Amino acid sequence: MSADERKLSLKSEWLIAVTLIAAGTAMVAVSIVEIRANQLAQLAQATQPTPSSPEPQKDVPAESKPGGARPTTPAPEPARPDPDAQKAGAQPALPPAPAEKTGTPIKEK
Repeated sequence: MSADERKLSLKSEWLIAVTLIAAGTAMVAVSIVEIRANQLAQLAQATQPTPSSPEPQKDVPAESKPGGARPTTPAPEPARPDPDAQKAGAQPALPPAPAEKTGTPIKEK
C-alpha cells in the first residue's frame, strides 16, 4: 500500500468517525428536546385525591356501652370448639393441621 492510498484510507476513516459522532450528537439533542417538551406538558400528582366523604360501613357490630344493653351482634365463634361441644356434635371451623406443621410436644425440665 502506497503512502497516498494510506492517506486516502485515513481520510475516509476520519470522515466516517466524524459522521458517526455528529449523528450521535444529533440523536442526543433530539432526545433531550423531546424529554423537556414532555416534562412541561405533564402534571405530576403524588397521591390519589381523597374522596369527599367516606362511605358508611355496613354490618358493623353494635357499640358496647358501660352499664347499657349488650350488643346485638353475636360474638365470633372459636375456630376449635371445646371438647364438650365437640362431643355434643359441634364441628370445628378449620380442618386439623397437616402432619408436617405439628411438632413433637415440648418436654418440661
